Amino acid sequence: MRIGAVGENLLERLAVRLRLGPRPLLETHATLLLAQALMVATKAGVIEALAAAPLTPGEVAARCGGDERATAKLLGVLEATGYVRRSHGRCALTPDAQRWLLGGSPHSLRDNLLFRFVEWSWIGRLDDFLLSGRPLDIHAEMSPEQWGAYQRGMRSLAASLAREVAWRTKVPRGARAMLDIGGAHGLYSAALCRRHPTLEAVVLDLPAAVEQAAGMLEHEGLGGRIAHRAGDALTDDLGADAFDLVLVSNLLHHFAAGQSRDLVRRAARALRPGGVLVVQELFAPASARRAGQAAALADLYFAMTSESGTLSVDEIAAWQREAGLRPLRPVRFVSFPGAGQQSAVKR
Repeated sequence: MRIGAVGENLLERLAVRLRLGPRPLLETHATLLLAQALMVATKAGVIEALAAAPLTPGEVAARCGGDERATAKLLGVLEATGYVRRSHGRCALTPDAQRWLLGGSPHSLRDNLLFRFVEWSWIGRLDDFLLSGRPLDIHAEMSPEQWGAYQRGMRSLAASLAREVAWRTKVPRGARAMLDIGGAHGLYSAALCRRHPTLEAVVLDLPAAVEQAAGMLEHEGLGGRIAHRAGDALTDDLGADAFDLVLVSNLLHHFAAGQSRDLVRRAARALRPGGVLVVQELFAPASARRAGQAAALADLYFAMTSESGTLSVDEIAAWQREAGLRPLRPVRFVSFPGAGQQSAVKR
């Protein structure tokens, strides 16, 4: 997937092809404004105001407590971007907006968009990272409110993937015990427990994450089948021969290579014979030449905000082999292109 200059008519497509259009302007000024337009429309309640019925810009402004002229301008951007359609002076949400932006949708990314306000300040410090090479320590600097936004944002993103995760994760027959490392909101554990009735899960995450995610886990309604454990994946004893399934989802990109290798080793030790270690990540391409724009941006983001970057399937599989596991063929997700699982079985 790619963000960039895309012609909307023949003349514009010709200008792009001939490199006549101001591409850097579109990829900076325009993308900054578009990101803020979607974020503010979500935060201000513009999207939710249109949930029930089409409204005029004035009616939207009245419901959101905003200025009519400014609201009309914002709605114009949403219309041009495909989230709003206009008929007889009234605005309505398109199917894309209903699916991805409405809070009540099972696919809603509303909370994830609101988390962009936290990330905005991080991304603005890219120049510091470029000069020093030192990543931000985001987990140490977040306030409780930001931790809450983080957990809600990650949960909303996980919701679009949880069904496929539940179906495609290799779970040993008759599995009873699962360790979910770094999965504070517990959505993947809940999806797997619902699919496998004998399975119970322990979700290990940092105390600040557990504090904010406790209510989310209770909302899943699985009672004692899923429990939080506050701790640190880098230092906690994970036990030995204790679990049939260990899931490490979207976590290793936060750590240096040595730390990830050690975590994989300790996770392997925690598995029972025949148990499965599942590492779920946004994978790096096999070669830089094949890297798309989205993959390159993800690699930069993780490097800037953590200790690593995106990881390749081969890199993860090598750590699993070193830990005495047998790597399986990777799983590539359909519902989240670029993401997938590298699983391995304990002999």
